[in-house]
Amino acid sequence: MSSDFEGYEQDFAVLTAEITNKIARVPRLPPDEKKQVVANVEKQLEEARELLEQMDLEVREIPPQSRGMYSNRMRSYKQEMGKLETDFKRSRIAYSDEVRNELLGDDGNSSENQRAHLLDNTERLERSSRRLEAGYQIAVETEQIGQEMLENLSHDREKIQRARERLRETDANLGKSSRVLTGMLRR
Repeated sequence: MSSDFEGYEQDFAVLTAEITNKIARVPRLPPDEKKQVVANVEKQLEEARELLEQMDLEVREIPPQSRGMYSNRMRSYKQEMGKLETDFKRSRIAYSDEVRNELLGDDGNSSENQRAHLLDNTERLERSSRRLEAGYQIAVETEQIGQEMLENLSHDREKIQRARERLRETDANLGKSSRVLTGMLRR
């Protein structure tokens, strides 16, 4: 009985080694080969499950005194099988991500391309912001210059109006003096 179990153990060890090797190769294979290897690994995992069932049946037939040692081995084999299935799922997920990227036309550098594009846009925004700030500053300075010019023009207008008033007064005074002189000359 234990010789059957040991034969199953050897078969299981060889099979898990092959599965581990193939799982490690899946991400690096070309797409058409990947499909074949994935299908092959699925078949081998099924064979490994069947071997575990056979080993489990053999352990149940072993007398209770020596069953403990074989039960511990079975637990370790089941853990190894669980790890293989988890690794296979991970490699299939990586494989399905690659297939998805191929179908969508992503080239794996898309996040770097997006980052570069984002940095370019940020740079453009900063340049535009600086230009807007410079334009705003020029507008403020122009407004200040315009205000000063309006104040100067207002002062000049007041001066011109005062000068005009003096001219009128002077003209009026000249008119009066001319009449007075004309009246004096007639006498």
